[in-house]
Amino acid sequence: MLPFRIRNQQDFAAGLIYVGAGLGFALGALNYRMGDPARMGPGFFPFWIGVLMAAVGMAVVAAAVGRKATEQKVKGLELGTMIWVLGGVVLFGVLLQPAGLIVALVVLVFVSSRASHEFTWRGTLVNCALLIAFSIGTFIYGISLQIPLWPAFLR
Repeated sequence: MLPFRIRNQQDFAAGLIYVGAGLGFALGALNYRMGDPARMGPGFFPFWIGVLMAAVGMAVVAAAVGRKATEQKVKGLELGTMIWVLGGVVLFGVLLQPAGLIVALVVLVFVSSRASHEFTWRGTLVNCALLIAFSIGTFIYGISLQIPLWPAFLR
């Protein structure tokens, strides 16, 4: 028997997933040179992101067992939702080079949005526009990644 009561099972499970993923990233990053904040090695950023993920996960787990946590049970797996989201991510990866960043992001957002029970076309269009603007600003202009914006026949 556990010395505490899990009041919010959803948050508890999500927190454990964050802790596991964070520790996995942090431990995996130890295989690379760490460096220091002035001269970061390839393992520095993933290590600290993993540590932060694990810390957030522990905070969520702690909140899920706290006295003020709302009672909530874990719902069953929604396979359709998982397929829409993973399908969007896979399509993004497949389309990025041949179709360009903008087309790949549009496909990602529209396919993944179908997973939501609160899907609206307006919300999807706004999300799509904001993600495209952020991605172009960050990856193309911010850090100068060599990703095509459009398909080859439009360049």
